[in-house]
Amino acid sequence: MSNEAKLYEHTIDLLTERGVTLPDIGELVIFLQGKFIPTLNLEEATHNVEIVLRKREVQNAVMTGIALDKAAEKKALDDPLQAIIEEDEGLYGVDEILAFAIVNVYGSIGFTNYGYIDRVKPGILAKLNAHEPGHIHTFLDDLVGAIAAAAASRLAHSHPELEDDIY
Repeated sequence: MSNEAKLYEHTIDLLTERGVTLPDIGELVIFLQGKFIPTLNLEEATHNVEIVLRKREVQNAVMTGIALDKAAEKKALDDPLQAIIEEDEGLYGVDEILAFAIVNVYGSIGFTNYGYIDRVKPGILAKLNAHEPGHIHTFLDDLVGAIAAAAASRLAHSHPELEDDIY
């Protein structure tokens, strides 16, 4: 197995270990693009998620963010950073900065998609943002939203004629 394939599989394994499946992210893509691409189905949406997850900068962001969430769950970070990540403090912002590395992959539409989905937190994002005791997803919810935003942006770029007709 090539190094690229190993990194891709490792990234998928990390997401799965944290309770996120590729179809979960695909559903977010449909949430973002379904209105613009009426024929969009879960298979196509998930396929675009897979393509996004094959990009090295996306893999790096996912591995880094999940490692920080896991370290915070083990209380392995120094205070005040430990408390900030545990509480998912609103003014922290580093979790969003890491997500920007992902949304940037497909241009400026990624930022608007991400901002919207991060605000409304549909589907798996609501679960990840529930702040259940013992589970820290400070980075993961933003990373998953960013992956969905990037996949939705990729789809928008492949169907530009549909974007313009909606307005």
